[in-house]
Amino acid sequence: MLPVSQREYGVLRQKGGKPPKLTVKDKLYITLKYLRECRTMDSIAAEYGVRKGAACLSVQRAEDTLVKDGASALPGKKVLKRKPASIQFVAADVTGSPANRPKKG
Repeated sequence: MLPVSQREYGVLRQKGGKPPKLTVKDKLYITLKYLRECRTMDSIAAEYGVRKGAACLSVQRAEDTLVKDGASALPGKKVLKRKPASIQFVAADVTGSPANRPKKG
C-alpha cells in the first residue's frame, strides 16, 4: 500500500506548494486507524497535531488512491457465490470496541 500511496503523492505534489505536516506513511496510518478502530476524526487529528479537515482529506485521498489502484481490492460477492468449495475457512474480526453514544434520560 505504501508504494502505491507514495507514487500517487509524487504525482499530486509535482507542482510544489507548501510542505505538508503529514508524511505519506502518516496519512496511510491515519486511514488504517480510521477504518480499523472506528475512531473519530477529531481524536485522530489531535493525535497527529493536525486539523480535523486535514485528517479527513488524508483518509479520502488514501481511500481513492487504493481503490483506483485495485491491488487491495476484494473479490465481489458474485465470485464468492460461484466458488464455495474453494473457501476453506473464514476469518472474522470480532474484537469489540465500545461505541460512544449519548446516554438516554
